[in-house]
Amino acid sequence: MATGQMRPGERIGQDSLALQLGVSRVPLREALKILEGEGQVTYRAHRGYFVALLSLSDLLEVYRIREILEAEAARVAIPLMTADDLERFEEAEHDVERAAEVIDLAAMTRANRRFHFTLIEACALPRLIRVIRQLWDATEVYRAVYYTDQLNRDVVNDEHRKLVEAVKAGDVDETLILLEVHRQHAITALRPVLAANDAPR
Repeated sequence: MATGQMRPGERIGQDSLALQLGVSRVPLREALKILEGEGQVTYRAHRGYFVALLSLSDLLEVYRIREILEAEAARVAIPLMTADDLERFEEAEHDVERAAEVIDLAAMTRANRRFHFTLIEACALPRLIRVIRQLWDATEVYRAVYYTDQLNRDVVNDEHRKLVEAVKAGDVDETLILLEVHRQHAITALRPVLAANDAPR
């Protein structure tokens, strides 16, 4: 779903998907229940599972919660980051740029996640990290849409470079400002695309 192989609103054929993945229907159903809990699929009685529709209201809610939790993670993490952490943080930023250059959106999404979680995981608060990871899981598909535009990819790279500078300088306040700008740019770009899905039908 986050890779764009299935479109929002598309019905999930469990038999064909189980065959494609080489698993039985039992573990597939369990996986779909987990995805339903994360908001990535929806279940309709007597009809089965469907890829969740992209929703502006959902994105705004998740990003608001992320703002609160990621700010706390960053405050704790930055003073604890080691030289190795900072090196991995910068390497992930370079990987995002390289993937953007060749328009490999799947690789860019993976590298972007590694970039952000290098910072988040440095807080060493397992429950907080787990909740933030769940929020990210719920919005991976939105990032896939965001990255399709060249301008958005350029903005991401510029913002990531500034984040590396702020984190390496140990500047918590600047990092929090940059993270919020980073999220808001994504919301602004996605708002017109998603607003139609929230309109009354």
